[in-house]
Parts: sequence; structure tokens; C-alpha cells
Amino acid sequence: MPGDENTVSAARKSLEIEREKAKRIAIVRCDIISEVCPGVGCLDAFDRRTERFKEYGRDTKLIGFFTCGGCSGRRVFRLANTLKRYKVDAIHMSSCMLMEAPFARCPHKKEIKKSIERLGIEAVEGTHHEVGQYVGGVPFHKR
Repeated sequence: MPGDENTVSAARKSLEIEREKAKRIAIVRCDIISEVCPGVGCLDAFDRRTERFKEYGRDTKLIGFFTCGGCSGRRVFRLANTLKRYKVDAIHMSSCMLMEAPFARCPHKKEIKKSIERLGIEAVEGTHHEVGQYVGGVPFHKR
């Protein structure tokens, strides 16, 4: 039936538009800490849409999960630039990059954030708050 083909075509086009609207995010994490952390906290918080992922709908896609490449965050700009081709909307800086305990705070946090933002990508501080949730009584993502 000719009318059925038009309906199917319209439905496909609508679905494609919805896919284009879905937010795409990535997570960058500390290269040193990645040797002892498999990323379960970050990925679980995203999957459950808790903590720093509360604002995202179920249609949000995690399109990248990578390490900074070591001090000084040498890999971030290059990989963030690659993610632009995949229409990334935001890159979360993992909680391990922001905490002071039990790991040392990333000394390159500000430069890493700026390198993401220079590409026109939103840089979001934090992923989850399992360890070192508060530093001096203040949530680390608000410091």
C-alpha cells in the first residue's frame, strides 16, 4: 500500500531526528589511577543516571571512555577533537581527577578542562562520589 510506505518513511525520519537530539557524552579519567580502577564507579553512575549524570535522559549515549594519557593530560585535546566528529556534547572529568583523597588531586585539572572547552565542548567536573566525596566539607565538584 502506498500510504503505508509514507507512514514508515515518516516514522524513520522522526526516529533519525530523535537520535540526532540525543546527548552524547564521554568520560576522561586519570591515567595513573586507571591502573588500579577499572572505571566501575563512573560507568555505574552513568548507567543509573545518578550523581553528576542526573540531568541526562535514558537516550543519552556514552560514546567515549578514555584516560588523559598521563601528566600533563597530553592525550585529552587530541581525543576530544576526535570525539567532535561524533558530535560529543560534553566530556566529564572523572571523580578521580578531582579528589584529594585517597588519590592526589590532578595538578593539570585546569589545563585539561580548558583544552576541552577550547574545542567548544562542555567540560563537566565529576562523575560519581564513592570515595573522597567531600573535601573540607565542600563537594569536590563545587570547589
